[in-house]
Amino acid sequence: MGEMISMLILWVVVIGLMWFLLMRPQKKEQKRVQAMLASMEVGDTALTTSGFYGVIIDITDDDVIVEFGNNKNCRIPMQKAAIAQIEKPGAE
Repeated sequence: MGEMISMLILWVVVIGLMWFLLMRPQKKEQKRVQAMLASMEVGDTALTTSGFYGVIIDITDDDVIVEFGNNKNCRIPMQKAAIAQIEKPGAE
């Protein structure tokens, strides 16, 4: 009986460790991305996940419109998290 309890405790520890090592960093990253998307403003420079830099020219509830130069615009859905990084103008 004591062997079964120690095995159960071992499984609980292993599952807790897996959550701590895998799930917790993922949740932190999701919070970081949500905060970044919430702080976006028109005029910020956006880096997309595909590696393109552009300037945000319009933000709606569902989409972000980014200009990549020479009047080349792209509509990016907010839910897809295709924006990897935001740089504020004047920030170094």
